[in-house]
Amino acid sequence: MESLTTDERTTGAENVLWDLTDLYPSATDPAFIHDVETIGARCADFHGTWKGKLRTLDITAFLQMLVQYEQLAETMDRLGSFAQLIWSTDTEDPKNGRLLQQTREVAAQAGQHLVFLGIEIAALPDETLKTLIAAPELATRRHWLERVLDYKPYNLSEEVEQVLAIKSLSSRHAWVRMHDELMASQVFRLNGREYSEAQILKLLQEPNRDVRKAAAESVSAGLAEGIKAQTFIFNTVMADHMVNDRLYGYASWVASRNMANEASDASVQALIDSVVDRYELVRRYYSLKKKLLGYDEFHDYDRYASVGSDETFWSWEDARDIVVKAYAKFDPRAGEIAQMFFDRNWIHAPVRKGKNGGAYSAGTIASAHPYVFMNYTGTNRDVQVLAHELGHGIHQYLSRQQGPLLMDTPLTVAETASVFGEILTFNLLYEAATDDKTRLTMLMTKLDDILSTVFRQIALNRFEDAIHVARRSEGELSTERLSEIWVTTQSVQFGDTVKLSPGYKYWWSYISHFMHVPGYVYAYAYGELLVLALYEIYKSDKSGFPDKYIEMLSSGGSKKPTDLLAPFNVNVEDPEFWKIGLGVIDRLITEAERLAAQ
Repeated sequence: MESLTTDERTTGAENVLWDLTDLYPSATDPAFIHDVETIGARCADFHGTWKGKLRTLDITAFLQMLVQYEQLAETMDRLGSFAQLIWSTDTEDPKNGRLLQQTREVAAQAGQHLVFLGIEIAALPDETLKTLIAAPELATRRHWLERVLDYKPYNLSEEVEQVLAIKSLSSRHAWVRMHDELMASQVFRLNGREYSEAQILKLLQEPNRDVRKAAAESVSAGLAEGIKAQTFIFNTVMADHMVNDRLYGYASWVASRNMANEASDASVQALIDSVVDRYELVRRYYSLKKKLLGYDEFHDYDRYASVGSDETFWSWEDARDIVVKAYAKFDPRAGEIAQMFFDRNWIHAPVRKGKNGGAYSAGTIASAHPYVFMNYTGTNRDVQVLAHELGHGIHQYLSRQQGPLLMDTPLTVAETASVFGEILTFNLLYEAATDDKTRLTMLMTKLDDILSTVFRQIALNRFEDAIHVARRSEGELSTERLSEIWVTTQSVQFGDTVKLSPGYKYWWSYISHFMHVPGYVYAYAYGELLVLALYEIYKSDKSGFPDKYIEMLSSGGSKKPTDLLAPFNVNVEDPEFWKIGLGVIDRLITEAERLAAQ
């Protein structure tokens, strides 16, 4: 590790590229071409074989039908994952865009033949459904059947579902892709240089305040250039969401997301209310940070400033070693899986022009493995992001055993492994610190991340809630209206402790989660507070916890979230539960205040 400066440095991640061979060797490979050319006919054959006949099937035949369905679903997911991963590393290459669109169109056309299945299963007589759900032969698919029934009140006719699926390619999916490509190609100018989104946002973490301020102004100026297009895209995607909700009969804009997350509306609202009720923790923390930095005023571009001089530069090799060590210390199985991502080239790490910003772990398919996407720049925060995404990757790797239908978990539980990995990595580094000054620096950096994950994400949720409600009651929203809602919802958490820059009003426009998965962001706070509570349990029983934890991750989506968490005696439906994690944050701020006073 080296001391970090604003100079350009190589991280060692420049040539860390993933190998997608386990999906397809290339887009010209015979296997890829074969799947593209045959998936439609295979799905049509499935439709012809099974449509209208589910009532007559015995358990053995029903299982045979489901296995065929899983094979078709996996082929479509293999095609889609492959194209998405290629496109995300270079969105400016036209052939990548064509590949992505081709696979989406092929999947949409083929998928029309499969729409009948969920509708027809849900329409089976109650006694037949009870028999299927109770059948030992279908035990590994039981929760999938239960979820099919959960959606019964929202099922439309097969014909309508087919139209919606095929039209989504030229409506919502097209606009979301345009948002991504505009952001990937957006140039941010600073001191005569051009920066990508990932590069300019990194500068907001620089120790030098002038650099941070200039970077924030560059972000604002860059977003202003594209704000007209993003306003139209946001309105269009929100309108599409509104139409779908009306067609399906969802009571609110977020009801479909809660349904997918297997979280009751009441429990989600309890989470949101609990966090909003503790916004004073944000104000208390930033007041402490302002004091430590010696500022008279604290601005939006100061929020991620490093406290102290121990901001370190992490080479890719150092980051790999510390993250793998943290997972291995918790449980050797987790460490071994994390190491596989590096050894087998399952990571794409460098920052590149045209590459999507941010980071993610793509679960892909049950018969392959996950891939981790990074924009690695060598900061402390990037080490935490690597730990976060590898947590997802470990979870996805373990859950593959549940098969194509149940390998994925609801977003709320999906964030558990990622946030837990961050805590493991942080604590390993914190325990190795030899003086209080270093501990304070590390703790403040960790609190930056926790506040961003809990309070910022709920503030984003409040913005998202407000714009969806406004779009439905007021019609199309202007840039000024969207920006007004943004500033209002973000200001509430800060009170008078943070002064927002004029250009900050446009910063809603780059947040891709609003486009990709409406309603997603509360899952971050859900996951963080859940993990803070789980880590308290782990500290009290380190011997029995890892086995239960690995079992939970391995279960994927085969159980309800409440059942997945039952072995830990956790009840997320209890409004009081969220106060446990918020209490941990309170204690961490108190510890930071204690260290600062010395």
